Amino acid sequence: MTELLDEILSCTFCAGVLPHEPRPVIQFGKSAKILIVGQAPGRRVHETGIPWNDPSGNKLRDWLGVSKDEFYNPELFSIIPMGFCYPGKGKSGDLPPLPACARLWHTRLLEAFESKPLTLLIGQYAQRHYLNTRYKGNLTETVASYAEYLPAYFTLPHPSPRNQNWLKVNPWFAERVLPELKQQVSTLIHQ
Repeated sequence: MTELLDEILSCTFCAGVLPHEPRPVIQFGKSAKILIVGQAPGRRVHETGIPWNDPSGNKLRDWLGVSKDEFYNPELFSIIPMGFCYPGKGKSGDLPPLPACARLWHTRLLEAFESKPLTLLIGQYAQRHYLNTRYKGNLTETVASYAEYLPAYFTLPHPSPRNQNWLKVNPWFAERVLPELKQQVSTLIHQ
């Protein structure tokens, strides 16, 4: 397992495409109970090398009902983004994750788990990749249908401050989905 993580952390496959030096960001524990599959690290995460080390991460930990210590414990949480490196800035936020990481690393990482963790699919890139034809066509419908994907997957929007309007327009998420998410997470990490 150490060899695979070393290989990932030293990956330079996208060096010619990224606007900066590659810096893969990942947290992996083969016995993790929960796998978080998000989009790609943001600028702040790229600078620190710590996954979800930004306002989005604060919101995600709140949604999960966990402390930083719990979140950064690889025996509880593995964190594998769709793109392991910061893709750079676009017109309305960060660019999409580069697809190479999922092709190169995800299968090998998933095979390394001792048992299948609950996988949190955060945002449309992770949902489209993992749900494939089961993706509902848009993020709102896919998140609203979260129960269809349990017990393997739990679908979530991205907790970015840019998504505040989505949260306001979809109050059912806080009312129905977040309590179920917190319950699932609590049960798994306290087993």
